[in-house]
Amino acid sequence: MMRNKSFTCYIIDDEPPAVRILEKFIQQLEVLSLLGSSNKSLEALNEIQLKKPDILFLDIQMPDLTGIQLSKLINYSPYIIFTTAYAQFAVEGFQVNAIDYLLKPIAFPRFIEAIEKIKERQQTTPLDGLIAPTQDYFFVKTDGKNRFQKVALPDILYLESIKNYVVIHTKNEQIVTYSTLKSIQESLPELSFIQVHKSYIVALDKIEKTDNYEVWIDGKDLPLGDTYKHGFFEAIHQRKL
Repeated sequence: MMRNKSFTCYIIDDEPPAVRILEKFIQQLEVLSLLGSSNKSLEALNEIQLKKPDILFLDIQMPDLTGIQLSKLINYSPYIIFTTAYAQFAVEGFQVNAIDYLLKPIAFPRFIEAIEKIKERQQTTPLDGLIAPTQDYFFVKTDGKNRFQKVALPDILYLESIKNYVVIHTKNEQIVTYSTLKSIQESLPELSFIQVHKSYIVALDKIEKTDNYEVWIDGKDLPLGDTYKHGFFEAIHQRKL
């Protein structure tokens, strides 16, 4: 996430009036900037994966792909806010790790509340600014007030995203912290760690074997997502004899 506490946004909604309302709301908050919008979910997929906005406003009911289907295809981890005219879709939205949902017609105070949730999440992310390039460890916040645990980079096998938490798997333990894969990935050495799935980042030197569908680490098989295969196998080929 951006260090200056500002957020880039992208809107995908097949209803032009709903897009205009969100654009107006975004313009009224200095912490937000709009990268673009689209009324076609399938066409927008490539653009958002290229621009990687911090926040996605996704309509749930759309012709080509629903917002929920689209969120499962994105190859990084933005903050997702679903917009819908149907409250019953909120539960399904939260199951794909959405930060919030906005019920149409969207009121400005409710919009601000959703953005505040993102700001609070960013402030509780323990890794922001903690890792310098020369360090081989970091601290994460665990259960309890002001309780932090040291994590040595060489000990990490892989990281797993589960709803609003990240589980750091090491050889000897599993460390749970309230964070996102995106925030942690920004603090990991790029040459040592790589994302292989929407929910997994792995340590390259801990990989035991791999094929076109899975990655094996410490006897556990992890899924290899289609959108991550190209970058993953490029990294593998760079290390091939």
